[in-house]
Amino acid sequence: MTTAAAKFKKDVRRVTADLRHRRIINTALDGYAVKRDQKKSLFQDWAEARRLAAATKYEAINSLDRCLEQFARGLESRGAKVHWASTGQQACEIIVGILKERNARSVVKSKAMTAEEIHLNEALARAGLDVVETDLGEFIVQLRDEPPYHIVFPAMHLTRGEIQETFRKRLGDAPSDNPEELTMVARRVLRQKYIQADAGITGANFAVADVGLISLTENEGNARLTGALPRTMITLVGIEKVVPRLEDLALFLPMLATVGAGQLISGYNTLYGGPRQPGEPDGPEEYHVVLLDNNRTRLMADAEKRDTLHCIRCGSCLNVCPIFRNIGGHSYGTTYCGPIGAVLTPVLRGLEEWKHLPYASSLCGACTEACPVGIDLHHHLLEHRRAAASAKPSWWQKLAFKLFAPVAASKLLWALVTKSGRLGQKLHPIVLGTRLDPAYVWTRTRDLPPIAKTSFKEWWRRTRS
Repeated sequence: MTTAAAKFKKDVRRVTADLRHRRIINTALDGYAVKRDQKKSLFQDWAEARRLAAATKYEAINSLDRCLEQFARGLESRGAKVHWASTGQQACEIIVGILKERNARSVVKSKAMTAEEIHLNEALARAGLDVVETDLGEFIVQLRDEPPYHIVFPAMHLTRGEIQETFRKRLGDAPSDNPEELTMVARRVLRQKYIQADAGITGANFAVADVGLISLTENEGNARLTGALPRTMITLVGIEKVVPRLEDLALFLPMLATVGAGQLISGYNTLYGGPRQPGEPDGPEEYHVVLLDNNRTRLMADAEKRDTLHCIRCGSCLNVCPIFRNIGGHSYGTTYCGPIGAVLTPVLRGLEEWKHLPYASSLCGACTEACPVGIDLHHHLLEHRRAAASAKPSWWQKLAFKLFAPVAASKLLWALVTKSGRLGQKLHPIVLGTRLDPAYVWTRTRDLPPIAKTSFKEWWRRTRS
C-alpha cells in the first residue's frame, strides 16, 4: 500500500518538473499579492487589526464551551435544530439521516471545507443522493473528479482552455474559452439544479455566539440560493469558527475579503439564524446546524498549538508559501494544504502518517507574517518536527542507523565511504534520472557541485606535513 509520504514525494517530483503548471500558479498568486497589499493599505492600522483579530479569536477559543452553548441556544430559540458531531463519520451519519427522513434525492451544496474534510460528498453518494457543488470553482473540479486545489480558489490550477474542455466533455456545452460565456454555461446547469433540489448544504465562515447566527461569505450568490430555494437547509460548521459578538464581524468580514481575495468586502455576506419565520418571503422550511469537532478539542487541549484554531481559512499562508508555489495544492494529499495544512493535518489525521508535511517548509516565516490572526505557523511546524523526531522509529530507520553507526565510528570505513562517494555521485539517479522517472533530474533546474577530489583532511596532511 502506498503511504501518504510516498505519494507526496511522487506527486512533488511530478509537479515541480511541470514548469507550465508552476507558471500558472505563480502568475495567479502574483496577481493576488498586488490586490491584497492595496486593500491592506486602506486599513487605518493593519498591525492593530491583526492584534485585535487574534485577541478576539483567543477569547472565543478559550471560552469555547460557553460560546457554543450560547450560539446553540440562539439558533434553537428561532426553530433551528442543532446537532453535535464528535467525529467526521458521525457528522456524515447525521446529515444523511436528516436527508433520508425527508426522502431527499437531490442536494445542492455551497463551498464548505469542513465537508471536504469529512468526505461528505462521498457519504452522500453512497446513500444514493445526487450532490452538486454550486460554487463555480468547486463545480469545475467536481466535474473533473478532483479535490479543491486551494482553500479559496479551488480551480486556480486550470486554464480557461482546460475548463472549456471539461464543460465540453461533461456538459456538452462550451461555446468558447471566454470566462463570461463559460460562467453562463455553469449558471444554466446550476439554476436547474437549484429548482430541483430537495435540500441545500452550506459551510460557514463564522458562528456568532451572542446572537446565534451563522455568517456566510461568498462572491457568487450561490450559497444564498442554496439556502433560500430548497425546503431543507443544513449548515456544517467546525466548532472553532465561533466569534463572541456580532460586532466582531465588522473586523473579520473585511479582513477575510482582503487577505482571502484582495477585496474590500466580499460580494455576498449573509446571516442565517433559523428556518423561514412568519412573514418572511423565502428561506428553508427547516434549518439544521451540525457542529463538528473531529479532533478540534484535541487540538484545543494542546497548549502549544491551540492558537491554530484561530484560523479563519483565508488561504493567505498558502499564497505566500514558496513550497506551495512549487508543489501545488494537490501534492499535499489532504483537505488543508500549505502551511496551515501541514500544521492541522498531523493533528486531525495522525502524526505518524502525516509527519512528512511539517518538513515541506523552508521555515522562512512568510506564513506567520501573512496570517491575519497571528498564528505562529512556522513555529508550529518546528513543534511537529520535534514530535516526529521523538516518535518511535520505523524498522528501516533502526536498520539504517545500525548500519550507519559502525561506519561513522570507524576511521577506515568512513574514509572508504567518502572516497567511494565520488564514484557514486556520478551514477546516482538524482543526477542521471531513471527510466521510471525521467522527469526527476536534479541538475535540470539546479547545480549539484561535484564532491571534491581531495578532502580537507587530505589537503591538510599534504600541505602541513
